[in-house]
Amino acid sequence: MTDPATGKVRFAVVPASYVLLLREGPGGTEVLLQLRRGTGYMDEHWASAAAGHVERGETAEDAARREALEEIAVADLHLTFATAMQRTARDLPIDERVDFFFTARSWTGEPRIVEPTKCADLRWFPLDALPDPVVPHERIVLE
Repeated sequence: MTDPATGKVRFAVVPASYVLLLREGPGGTEVLLQLRRGTGYMDEHWASAAAGHVERGETAEDAARREALEEIAVADLHLTFATAMQRTARDLPIDERVDFFFTARSWTGEPRIVEPTKCADLRWFPLDALPDPVVPHERIVLE
């Protein structure tokens, strides 16, 4: 977008929301992760069970709820804001991102793969024994 007053090109921020489902397992806290496949971005990496772009007019929390329903068929999440992360590729104006991470320890529905063309597996992992590879910026949050 160009600033009409200065003529400078402003970058466009792409916001996204992530849902980390957590539960207590035999060895401590576990997180539900999906194995990405067929998306064109970080395929064959483990990632948040549900995530996606925040749509115009939508809050980050609303986007998290929508993505959880669309991607893993869970609703009524009790979301807790965990953190936000800014990501940039320096001089690439299309890659200015702000990611909002939410955790949920309660929800309705049994998590399942809804989009099999984008997700090859859905599995619980102990937070202290994450699989490899995990999408790098998500690994930072999980650790």
